[in-house]
Amino acid sequence: MLHVIARIELVEGMQEKFLAILQENIPLVRAEEGCVRYEPCLDLDPETRANFVTIVEEWVDEAHLKKHLASEHMARYRDAVADLRKSTNLLKVENV
Repeated sequence: MLHVIARIELVEGMQEKFLAILQENIPLVRAEEGCVRYEPCLDLDPETRANFVTIVEEWVDEAHLKKHLASEHMARYRDAVADLRKSTNLLKVENV
């Protein structure tokens, strides 16, 4: 299994719009072959961390993750949220 933590920093005030777009994409991702888990998370302290969304992902292997990242629906998603994001940081979680 491969675990990924995607940490997205948003332009201030764009969380609601971003989450609406993300919610449309979630069923498409979860339906992908090799997707075990795809869960968006918000910080417990929304007042100071309202501009961040974290997505916890689990994939069967790296090949499935790469296919996911190259999928048409992810390209549409990235285009749709491009102006709403300041940055995205992807962390691959491995046993150390």
